[in-house]
Amino acid sequence: MSSVVHLPYGAETYADTRGEGRSMRVRWHTEDDLVVLSLWRGQECTATFRLDAHQVPALIATLQAGLDTSYDVQQRA
Repeated sequence: MSSVVHLPYGAETYADTRGEGRSMRVRWHTEDDLVVLSLWRGQECTATFRLDAHQVPALIATLQAGLDTSYDVQQRA
């Protein structure tokens, strides 16, 4: 039976495709004007990265560009 983990408001968790309890958590810290990306293995946080809020649009643009390229390549195949 798996346990329920209650995440703080504003947090999202994304499962790693490799499994083994790996995940990435994204949580906004509006009081500090940043977002924290944390890497988890089961219930243990193994690393964190603090990103200033003003850098988030550039990160989103990078992810969108990669997604667009991937989609274009798949359409040509």
